[in-house]
Amino acid sequence: MSKTTGSIIPVERIHRSILLIRGHKVILDRDLAGLYGVETKVLNQAVKRNIDRFPPDFMFQLTNDEKERVVTNCDHLSSLKFSLALPHAFTEQGVAMLSSVLRSKRAVEVNIAIMRTFVKLREILATNTALRRKIESLERRYDEQFKLVFKILSEMVMPTSKAKSQIGYLSEAKGHRKGSAED
Repeated sequence: MSKTTGSIIPVERIHRSILLIRGHKVILDRDLAGLYGVETKVLNQAVKRNIDRFPPDFMFQLTNDEKERVVTNCDHLSSLKFSLALPHAFTEQGVAMLSSVLRSKRAVEVNIAIMRTFVKLREILATNTALRRKIESLERRYDEQFKLVFKILSEMVMPTSKAKSQIGYLSEAKGHRKGSAED
């Protein structure tokens, strides 16, 4: 049992397995199989036998481009680089549905741990969203107060376009005539 959650799987391992693909938080079949303690082939066979339980918003197959991006960005998935098979991605609902397909005691315990992890991620995202909104509100409130400061600072930094007046005498050798309006 993991010390952090009371489950058989450490939260960190589950958290590392959750990816963002097509705007969904998903776990790949390979990672799920590892968590459940079965081969990927066995997991996918169980899904194929019950395919009507896995609509596209529960599970989808990655494209070649998505697979390449995942392999490039995730060190623990580097072995997929040489695999010809395109992995399946399971959303939170798909993982929950797996509990009805895989009925072992371990599968139930792993599903509970995964569901708890998804819930914690949602809580973290909600907290971050609230914090972002508060910061944006403060920025809007103080923008007016600092506009003047920023304007003065930008004027100090920008070079002036006025021509500087020359210091010294103008000589006739440089094309200036005595008694002209410029002198």
